Amino acid sequence: MKKIRFYINRSSLLMVMVLMLLTTAFSKRVRKEFYQIKIYQFKTNAQVARVDSFLNDAYLPGLHRRGIRKVGVFKPIANDTAAIKKIYVLMPFKSLEQFFKLGNDLDKDEDYKIAGKPFLEAAFNNPPFIRLESVLLEAFDKQPAFSLPNLTSSVADKVYELRSYESATDKLFAAKVDMFNAGGETALFQRLGFNALFYASVISGSQMPNLMYMTSFENMEQRNAHWKTFGSDPEWKTLSALEKYKNTVSHADIILLRATEYSDM
Repeated sequence: MKKIRFYINRSSLLMVMVLMLLTTAFSKRVRKEFYQIKIYQFKTNAQVARVDSFLNDAYLPGLHRRGIRKVGVFKPIANDTAAIKKIYVLMPFKSLEQFFKLGNDLDKDEDYKIAGKPFLEAAFNNPPFIRLESVLLEAFDKQPAFSLPNLTSSVADKVYELRSYESATDKLFAAKVDMFNAGGETALFQRLGFNALFYASVISGSQMPNLMYMTSFENMEQRNAHWKTFGSDPEWKTLSALEKYKNTVSHADIILLRATEYSDM
């Protein structure tokens, strides 16, 4: 009987040790954030002004009350002269649960509904925008959390650069993501002072497979100088010449933005 009890106790101890190791391993895993980018499209400046008012007076305050405080609102630098004008809203989420709860939470927020009434209850024949696109992203391993840029220049001078890299296949997309993570491209951007807000894979959007990232600069002159330095950097030349990373981008979109006065950044 004593031997049987010893066997049971040893088995129990082994199970406890395994559970402790699994718990420790899980706790050491870096939890990656998720991002949503909303892209509003407009035909008129009047529509832009209506959405500006909604975002400033209702939407951002509602997000702030939900604990989402680092919300970026941006407009393309060429917005004023563009036929289709746009506003980009960037929101970081700690988890997918927080993302999925947001709509219901705002529906229960009376202050949000009152402040946002002109937008939320707009007539069908007087819409505040012509199209709304939503992109959901998951942060990269090497930058799992959103980072506010350390910039000191004026809102009118700061430049935010949003890049979208599409790949021809899922395999090539995985290679491009690996280039940023294990390959060291993210670390290279950091070393060269690109002030990246995020790097992330698109998990739901109109353009897939693709990744997106946003960098920031004090002004356009600094932005241009940084990219010139990047292109001639020996580490980048070595990295981009590796066979496994060739032809991983089939299409690239480069969008230069400026933050609005009411943006959190």
